[in-house]
This record gives sequence, structure tokens and C-alpha cells, in this order.
Amino acid sequence: MSPADPACAFCRVVAGGEPGHVVLDEPLVVAFLDHRPLFPGHTLVVPRDHIRTLPELPADLLAPYFGAVQRVAAALADAVGAAGTFVAANNVVSQSVPHLHFHVVPRSPKDGLRGFFWPRRRYESEEEMTAVAAAIRQRLRPGVTM
Repeated sequence: MSPADPACAFCRVVAGGEPGHVVLDEPLVVAFLDHRPLFPGHTLVVPRDHIRTLPELPADLLAPYFGAVQRVAAALADAVGAAGTFVAANNVVSQSVPHLHFHVVPRSPKDGLRGFFWPRRRYESEEEMTAVAAAIRQRLRPGVTM
């Protein structure tokens, strides 16, 4: 574990050195929109420190990290009008960025996802991405009830 790895794209987003639509910014955890989402709202939840895989996550970070994943999953479904969410992570194999990250993906019945072959798409515009990020941030604020 290290506080940051300048070669890591996610560490750069966390540090503010690379653009990212951050929806949750806490002392130990950051969440931001995936720039190639399965569906609008697809969010990545990462530990602030550079931790490569789930097995490397220190025990004292389990509750804050998975608490954030849980809150993002609840806020995301409400923010984008989804029926629920799919939460998943890769460890090493298929891990496109070697920094622990959980995908929180909005899901609805008959949304077209089948198995683990998912066509990705870009947001239609910067405005769409900004609006989705704002909706998720709004629902993650303390005191906002779902």
C-alpha cells in the first residue's frame, strides 16, 4: 500500500491531477463516474491510497470502503431511476487499472446486459456526464433520505 502512485490513473483522479466526475470524496474513499460506462451513472469506488487488489485492502479499511460502496449503490439507483445495481470488482485479471475499484452499475429489467460481455459506451456529452455526477452527489449528501 502506498499513499499514491503517480503512474496510476486512479491516483491521479483522486489527487485532482486528472479530470474525473467525483461523486464521493471522503478521507479514505473516493468515487467517480467511469468515463466509459455500461450505463449512465456507472461509478468506480476506490480507496484513496494506492491499493492494488481487494486482498491487499487493510482490515481497518473494510468498513469505510464497503460502507462507501453500499452508499453509492443506494444513491446511484435512486439518482438515475434504476431498479437496482450490480456491484463487482476484478482482481488482477481484467483489472484495467491496477488500483482496487468496485464498479457500481445501475441495472433495470431487460437492460440488455447478459453475462460478462458488456458493450461500453461514452456519455453523449460532457453535460450529460456532469448531470449524472451531480445527481449522484446530491443523493450522497448527509441528511438526504432515499
